[in-house]
Amino acid sequence: MTDLVIREDNGAVAHLTMNSPGSLNALSDAMLAALKARFSELAEDTGVKVVVLRGAGKAFCAGHDLKEMQRGREAEDQGRAYFADLFFRCAEVMQMIPALPQPVIAEAHGIATAAGCQLVASCDLAVAAEGTRFGVNGVNIGLFCSTPMVALSRNVPRKVAFEMLTTGEFIDAARAREVGLVNRIAPHEELGAETEKLAQTIAGKLGAAVKIGKRAFYDQANMDLAQAYEHTAAVMVENMLWRDTKEGVQAFIEKRKPDWAE
Repeated sequence: MTDLVIREDNGAVAHLTMNSPGSLNALSDAMLAALKARFSELAEDTGVKVVVLRGAGKAFCAGHDLKEMQRGREAEDQGRAYFADLFFRCAEVMQMIPALPQPVIAEAHGIATAAGCQLVASCDLAVAAEGTRFGVNGVNIGLFCSTPMVALSRNVPRKVAFEMLTTGEFIDAARAREVGLVNRIAPHEELGAETEKLAQTIAGKLGAAVKIGKRAFYDQANMDLAQAYEHTAAVMVENMLWRDTKEGVQAFIEKRKPDWAE
């Protein structure tokens, strides 16, 4: 099952490759199960500091497997139970990404459509190849991208998200960066190197600090202003009391490289 998502590590960076190029890495039942298995594995791997998610072949991810969804209609209830379960499982996988202790970088190329665009939006960071197209285009076939909307509307301005959802039109990589869906753009032949550069930069930081910071980043986003400051102040107190943070501060003062135990 996990052969659908190949894992290759480069030091503290784990690379996950969705490996179904013939279906444009569609989020089939099997692909969702493989992603869930890999994310569960990484959640317990303390040796990995950053995760890169990419797609094999000519596209990042084309969203749900429509042929598989149509087969779900063959059930007596016309697919109601299957569709409910499918969207539950997809949402579960999407929510695993911000819950992982490691930052997750989407390395997007070709297209990222519907649930594929949702996958990019669910990642903590994204690097895109020039020419990559992003869309929540389900409305073009009569299916509003309601679940992809959740991640998209939390990444880009509301009116931009609504326009994409109601027109089904694609945006290119430059526009995606402009509205905040991706962080960086690179020529196609340099995409892997640019993503790896970002990943290794983050991997070079104190992993425990990035881990506690990622959790606080998402926690405070759901709080009002006063609660957010109270919560993050408590997180910083905990962070400041670590041995490696004390060493990092002292190393900065003494203008030397920190001697971290991690």
